[in-house]
Amino acid sequence: TYIPAVPGWGDVVENLNAVPVVALALGPTAGLGAARTVASHYSVMVKGLSQIFAAGPAVVEAMGDIYRDGSTSHEEAKENLGGSGIHTRNGVVDDEVLDEAAAFASARAFLSYLPSHVGERAPHTETHDPADRRDERLLDLVPHDSKQVYSMRRALEMIFDLDSVFEMGRLWGRAAITAFARLEGRPIAVLASDPSYLGGSWEAKTSEKVERFVKLADQFRLPIVHLVDNPGFMIGREAEMAGTIRYGVQAMNAVYKASVPLASIVMRRAYGIAGSAMSNAETFQYRYCWPSGDWGSLPIAGGLEVAYKSELEAAEDPAAELEAIKARLDKVTSPFRSAERFNVEDIIDPRDTRPLLCEFAELAWRRLDAGD
Repeated sequence: TYIPAVPGWGDVVENLNAVPVVALALGPTAGLGAARTVASHYSVMVKGLSQIFAAGPAVVEAMGDIYRDGSTSHEEAKENLGGSGIHTRNGVVDDEVLDEAAAFASARAFLSYLPSHVGERAPHTETHDPADRRDERLLDLVPHDSKQVYSMRRALEMIFDLDSVFEMGRLWGRAAITAFARLEGRPIAVLASDPSYLGGSWEAKTSEKVERFVKLADQFRLPIVHLVDNPGFMIGREAEMAGTIRYGVQAMNAVYKASVPLASIVMRRAYGIAGSAMSNAETFQYRYCWPSGDWGSLPIAGGLEVAYKSELEAAEDPAAELEAIKARLDKVTSPFRSAERFNVEDIIDPRDTRPLLCEFAELAWRRLDAGD
């Protein structure tokens, strides 16, 4: 017997530090093959064809683990143990595709936004999409009722260069959208809330996804655009059991440590610690807010009972007192009041989002090209 070692793993680590690494799982991978797949910046599995596991079905069965879930064949057992339906939902792998050709196409798309190594500039492309394009649909995108959801992916299509959005990791950490896109042909890392999942609240997996993506953008020197609609960290016993606050703080730390230019657009909510993770508040803020913006330490809906606990307990009619407090606060809750006190940089017409972000992208790349 011998103490196990992996010859050449130091080279794997060096590659991860220097060049974009893509892994395509095109069949069953176990042990070292599984580790090599995961040791990448972007990974893809072929649905029904590839599986990833630390140990394959025979070893697992020999150890007495029950994993077949009613499977009647060896192939079904492999899929139940480590198929793409598992690993694209837990974050081990970024994406799943239907065939090998699509896997290679995804790899080419991912690499098209990144430099060949960390010392190079990411490639810029030609575009016929004008910087001053103002999409009228943005005016009606965010519902007046804060409890209603909307499609953030539609917003990406309206704001960034046409057909330039490449999303990664769609099936895990679903409260955040992570994607590459372009503004006037310039590559951009896009982080966006997804209010259609958990209202956009960051749970443990979402926070892990945000941290990994921000570090990727920072490593390869891509400016970051953050579209914000974040009601805060997920709360409750299940969130506490998952260690949400630890993962959330790690995501926030990644944002604060990032040295690339970052612009944030507050489209609706920005509450609590997670809301403050939109950008580093201790540096220059390239931040715009929509008129639908709503922010604070706690949302009025659900937070008043805590903030005004003593007043409500002392009231003869707590329900009536709560409604009176809500009505009073609704009159003074406005993003324009924050702007008047210079608590936000600017409130913009949503249709101006693309032109302003194109301006940001130009300035950001001018700074990056200067070696900053």
